[in-house]
Amino acid sequence: MALTGRLGLLALLGCALPILLPSWWTLLAVWAVLAAGVAADLALAGNVRALVFHRSGDTSVRLGEPARVALTVENPGRRRVRALLRDVWPPSAGATPRTARIDVPAGERRRVDVALAPTRRGDRHAVTVAVRSAGPLGLAARQLSREAPWRVRVLPAFPSRRHLPAKLSKLRELTGNHVAMVRGQGTEFDSLREYVDGDDVRSIDWRATARRADVVVRTWRPERDRRLYLVLDTGRTSAGRVGDVPRLDCSMDAALLLGALASRAGDRVDLLAYDRRVRARVEGASRTDLLTAMVQAMAPLEPELVESDAAGMVSALLSRVRQRSLVVLLTELNEAAFEEGLLPLLPQLTARHIVMIASVADPRVAEMAASRGDLAAVYDAAAAERARAERGRLVAELRSYGVEVVDAPPDDLAPALADAYLALKAAGRL
Repeated sequence: MALTGRLGLLALLGCALPILLPSWWTLLAVWAVLAAGVAADLALAGNVRALVFHRSGDTSVRLGEPARVALTVENPGRRRVRALLRDVWPPSAGATPRTARIDVPAGERRRVDVALAPTRRGDRHAVTVAVRSAGPLGLAARQLSREAPWRVRVLPAFPSRRHLPAKLSKLRELTGNHVAMVRGQGTEFDSLREYVDGDDVRSIDWRATARRADVVVRTWRPERDRRLYLVLDTGRTSAGRVGDVPRLDCSMDAALLLGALASRAGDRVDLLAYDRRVRARVEGASRTDLLTAMVQAMAPLEPELVESDAAGMVSALLSRVRQRSLVVLLTELNEAAFEEGLLPLLPQLTARHIVMIASVADPRVAEMAASRGDLAAVYDAAAAERARAERGRLVAELRSYGVEVVDAPPDDLAPALADAYLALKAAGRL
């Protein structure tokens, strides 16, 4: 039951009557009239307890895109229900409209369409449905709050997919499937062709040359069916924001582009999200199912405000990955965290695998380093230069271990990581 503001106003006006007609009977009469009005409203209001709720619509949506969820209200009772309905979602779901008026005759259904515009990744659950049916006098209403479960999974945005056609074109050039027939410099034998000026004499096939009148050379293509292991660091450093985007989301975007490219190249791609324990894992997915599996695994991930356990991550990798692979670690280039965590363990990884580290660089640091407007800006520039120098020393140290490092701003990280992968392919290192 819910009482309305109209009842409060009438009660306030009724309090003036005992002043004009001072008597306890007058006050009792006023309250009796109001109580009778409330009872009449409750008796004549629609029976909201009999309502049944059903949902249908989208169960997943990419971040930045709209979704629609339909709420069907069924009235199996004998009386028409006119009510105000509120479908409650978390604020990050961006649900509109927040309220709707419904008129459901007995034995019929009505549908309320709710548009969602999520602002965050993850699972967005419908909280509850609240219905209020007021009586004809507007003094009281029947009210009900009931759960109507529904979940919409908000997937990563994947803005770097616009770079995929260009990267696939480069990949086709490497594999020899491009119309230009540019052969890659891999190590798997592809075909024989006649020698032309500029060919490497070490590629001459002397046996084939002896059988023919012309000099014949071997052509090679980049290896296929290699293994690529993507590792997302979900520790405290991934919670930082670069501009308006969390570092973890930038890493996810880069991982999706690289995964899509590598799967098209014929390589096997696996994913591991780790901080102090495994948060998500994708292994053994086929080429057609890989992106779906990756975005579904990434969607509910949130940064954990704990220091990542580098020893546990390396142990998990070495125990799961026996074949020589390309291990791509998407993390923050934090000097203190690396020196205490990953750096001492790098020789164990590089001895068995090719290791690449990708990190999001904050463009604001470069802007601060270039500013010289006033005294405060000069101090900011000095701090920015010091941060850049420390980051550069860390990158140089990582490369001394044989680690490939990709350090780029948010918009450039995904294509730069894809280019680094293609460079390894072209050099025959993968």
